Amino acid sequence: MSVQTITASGASEPKRILSNFERDLYRLLRTPSFVVGFSIVMFWLLCAIFGPFIVHHDPFADNLLMSLKPPSWEHWFGTDQLGRDIFSRVLVGSRDILTVAPIATILSTVLGTTLGLVMGYYGGWVDEILSRLVDAILALPTIIVALLALTALGTSIITVVVVIAFTFSPIIARTVRSAVLTECSLDYIAVAELRHDSHFYILFAEILPNVIRPVLVETTVRLGYAIFTVATLSFIGFGIQPPSADWGLSISSNYVLMAGGFWWTVVFDGAAITSLVVAINLIADGLESLSYD
Repeated sequence: MSVQTITASGASEPKRILSNFERDLYRLLRTPSFVVGFSIVMFWLLCAIFGPFIVHHDPFADNLLMSLKPPSWEHWFGTDQLGRDIFSRVLVGSRDILTVAPIATILSTVLGTTLGLVMGYYGGWVDEILSRLVDAILALPTIIVALLALTALGTSIITVVVVIAFTFSPIIARTVRSAVLTECSLDYIAVAELRHDSHFYILFAEILPNVIRPVLVETTVRLGYAIFTVATLSFIGFGIQPPSADWGLSISSNYVLMAGGFWWTVVFDGAAITSLVVAINLIADGLESLSYD
């Protein structure tokens, strides 16, 4: 029986019932942490897309006569040791990190989710073998694995993406596995098996939609870690390479100047990394609140 409302003319018309997606979106937009985090991320995304078109100084143009100038009306964030405008470089520098980190995170989510679905659904020796492999990978520090891979395979964006995806996917797999184990105890899985639905259909059409919330939360958290990892690798010279204005690379090039009092060459890039990671974690907090319905 449809829900009806009475219009001003006295006629009744159906009242549309909100879908689960619409309800979740409504709740998120009323969650302060999500709104703040989303706004900051959108700001940096806009900078990554339109930054080169809105800056007043060429972020890659050297001007030794303007070297190491403090923040002023002409150069809001000052200049670095090559006389480049730091404000322009911070805006444009968001492009590389917001390309590499999300791609790595998406790849790790696909791999980890697939692995977790298989582990949780099949169980038995399949789960046992895969769980031991996952534990072995998780025992290795991400940065150490990245350094070994980049040293062996050479420094490249593709290698950075693959290494981050490889090290993050087991964490997502464990989260998905736990959620799948809960779902497999429910009646709808038994019904699907009695209908002789294929395992592929059960995994991706029946189970996956019901574990999508923890997947989204874990993906968002991993994105924050991926940004930090990319920045760290760039800082030590194994990530994004010059002449990029990447934040981690800029900090690596200028951090020695801090001892001379040229704090602005490092602080603004560091603040950009911090703001982006914190914003993504705020988004994750907002998404996690939906899991307690």
